Amino acid sequence: MINENEIITTLEELEAFLISVENGGLGLTNVAGIALATNNADGRRFVAVLDDKHQLLMGRWVTEEVYENGKDLVRNGPNKSSLH
Repeated sequence: MINENEIITTLEELEAFLISVENGGLGLTNVAGIALATNNADGRRFVAVLDDKHQLLMGRWVTEEVYENGKDLVRNGPNKSSLH
């Protein structure tokens, strides 16, 4: 489930999305991981929230810049000092 109207365009927006997922603010259950991915159909980039069977629970489109520069943020998680 990817919302066509919600595109993450900055690293700050990506971090806020990651924090929302970690804090349970999006109402998702059985979250096992988050990854940056590429849509096979059209090559668009997105951040994927995955369950324990690697099935997509939620996704948000990201710009190419966020995809390239947000890899460490997704891999390592948001700055823990910014969690409220």
